[in-house]
Amino acid sequence: MLLNSLQPMMAWAEDRATVRTDPSADPGAKIGGGAAARRPAPSLRDWHQSDKPSQQDAAISPTGCRSQLANLETTEFQFTVNQDTIDAWVGEKLRQAGGRPIAILLEQKRGALIHALMFRENVILYPINPKQFARYRESYTNAGCKDDRSDARLLARMLNERYLQLEPWRPDDESTRMLARLCQTRRQLVDERTRLALQLIAQLKAYFPLVLGLASGRSVSPLMLELVRRWPDPRQLRRADRRILHKVLKEHGCRNEEKRQELIERIRSAKLLSQDRALIEPAAVVVQSLARQIPVLQKAIDELERKIETEMKSHPDAALFTKLPGAGKALAPRLLTAFGSQRDRYAHADEVATLSGIAPVTKQSGKSRFVHRRYACPKYLRQTFHEFADQARKWCPWSRAYYRLQRSRGMKHHAAVRKLASRWIRILFRVWKTRTAYDPAAYLETITRKNPQIVQFLQVENSQV
Repeated sequence: MLLNSLQPMMAWAEDRATVRTDPSADPGAKIGGGAAARRPAPSLRDWHQSDKPSQQDAAISPTGCRSQLANLETTEFQFTVNQDTIDAWVGEKLRQAGGRPIAILLEQKRGALIHALMFRENVILYPINPKQFARYRESYTNAGCKDDRSDARLLARMLNERYLQLEPWRPDDESTRMLARLCQTRRQLVDERTRLALQLIAQLKAYFPLVLGLASGRSVSPLMLELVRRWPDPRQLRRADRRILHKVLKEHGCRNEEKRQELIERIRSAKLLSQDRALIEPAAVVVQSLARQIPVLQKAIDELERKIETEMKSHPDAALFTKLPGAGKALAPRLLTAFGSQRDRYAHADEVATLSGIAPVTKQSGKSRFVHRRYACPKYLRQTFHEFADQARKWCPWSRAYYRLQRSRGMKHHAAVRKLASRWIRILFRVWKTRTAYDPAAYLETITRKNPQIVQFLQVENSQV
């Protein structure tokens, strides 16, 4: 991590801290806030344009950083992330800077340190992608060496050389950040639930396939979870009391008496796949544990979805995204947070498409030219636009026609969905930028006029309706 004081352009290069998170601290808590939280952070570009450093004051200048690099003061520091230590650390650096703003260049965009510093007055954060800095490091050394002290000095050099290209970190408003955090957390829990469900099914297939058949096979239903939680061993399930089985089946949707009796007879007469204790008993322990974890995760997911719905109702931009075709309760808030609350963050839609990984990458050298999907991008952001486009083609006639047009040109499914997502990003960007709701009729007229090839696919869609 680099700490660069604008005094003007006095700089400290610090070893990146080994940050130990205090369990008692809340890394997500807003520190500072108030007017500072609503005021956009100044940038190094603004500072340099308004107050150029004089020769005697500048320890490092953009033009003289090579010769003056030896003047950097390098120190080591280690601290625990809590309010007291952060206050003391920032206060000391501001005192050394004479009260002028300090800039911090660091290789992360989230985490306890970011959350603790993002609302502090006179502190400008410049988070960069670690891969971006790795490429910068390679321009000075090709030996593959990496050291925290040398990295700190290179970060100092990078900030002073490229401050015009770097953008300060400006967080969204509190409501948008709340939605973003809720949606990301929900997605993480959904992924974790899926992972545990697949583990459970794999274990049951090995020794207990009967219960999979009782619970509609592929899905991890509440009935299946209840059965394996109570009777993880198939021998136990065969010996289970009929009255208890009737009660469990009835509580989980099997209201028909004859149907319940039929299921119980299937359980009683089922042949065991294996009676090997070495297989059954260890697997039963794992299965029972997984069956207890999945409902807990589902309960947390349900709670997050309620909070997302509540937060969405009060957000000023909610109406722009909730009525989009195929967005629904899950994707609408994700689309909203993908753009954020700062209308000047993106100059045009291509920036969003590139950042999200929807825009393809073209590699050309001589006569060879290769186009492929973008790998280096925020995966969650790419998933958001990809999943929305895939849903939109199911609910929106022109989206479905546009998708089929791309498939007719030889594109595979995912490539065609990304092409559709790129089209939707342009629409959403205009909706977000102008605060004007999406008009499906107007856009349908526009796309049929500008893209005549899509008309025949639209006619097919209309005939099917």
